[in-house]
Amino acid sequence: MLKMGVILIFCSLACAWLGTFSRWFPIKGLDGGLIKDYGLLIKAHIDYILMAGLNLVIYAVAKAAGIALPVEACWLIAIGGFTNPTVFTIAMLKPDFWQYTWAKVYTAATFVVSTVGFGWAGMVMFNAV
Repeated sequence: MLKMGVILIFCSLACAWLGTFSRWFPIKGLDGGLIKDYGLLIKAHIDYILMAGLNLVIYAVAKAAGIALPVEACWLIAIGGFTNPTVFTIAMLKPDFWQYTWAKVYTAATFVVSTVGFGWAGMVMFNAV
């Protein structure tokens, strides 16, 4: 979870730089080319930050409190924490993303994985106190 938190921070920074260059330092083919929906880029950026924060906070709280989280819950948090914001990243690049069944399944799966992971870790921490 610690490493995934750091990876998610880097993903957020990449979105921030991409957004900055696409709007304030225009590079031909970036804004309107590669980036089809600037609003979704912002949503991805924010979601990467939120997921990084959740990964890092849950890791830090569990470690500080001496609570051993189940490895499986940690993996679900890490995987869900990464795949959830990528929904916005993919949609930013592919405007018709939401029309595909695979996209709906992927989106639902990311929510389920992250919810189960966060819920599981939360219950373990709640019951340990």
